Amino acid sequence: MRRNFGVKPMVYPMPVFIIGTYDEYGTPNAMNAAWGGISEENEITICVSADHKTTANFLSRGAFTVSMATADYVGECDYVGIVSGNKIENKLQKCGLTTVKSNFVDAPIILELPMTVECLVKSYDADTCRLVGEIVNVCCDESVLTDGKIDPDKLRPITYDSANHTYRVIGEVVGKAFSDGLKFK
Repeated sequence: MRRNFGVKPMVYPMPVFIIGTYDEYGTPNAMNAAWGGISEENEITICVSADHKTTANFLSRGAFTVSMATADYVGECDYVGIVSGNKIENKLQKCGLTTVKSNFVDAPIILELPMTVECLVKSYDADTCRLVGEIVNVCCDESVLTDGKIDPDKLRPITYDSANHTYRVIGEVVGKAFSDGLKFK
């Protein structure tokens, strides 16, 4: 038997994105956003409401970064989501996160979060809260690479469990993409 939950923002896994921007003074800011994903080969779409400091920042700068939240920094990643940049200045500093400027876009890279997607603003619709970014680069710290590829076991990205209001680590390998289904051909 199935149970109906009605209209809820629930999918699994739901990524935990940390959106990085600069404000008008060049101060780095970040927020936690869970509703988003890849929407084209070089495009990411994220739901970001118009009242966020981050929204004003990416609209004025035309750029943002998206770091994958990780288990090693779950507290810091949660903090940037529960504290508003409209009310708290230097919230990245307050939780101990450090940044460097991206070489590709006018936005910060958070050094403690080892994987970052660097984006130009493609479009933003305040009515739907839909931010679309053109991916211009993906960078990753070498500490989370194995044989030159991103290793999820080293990265330890977290997902948001909206039904239970918890963060979870992405886990074990259970199959091989574009391979395991071939037995049904």
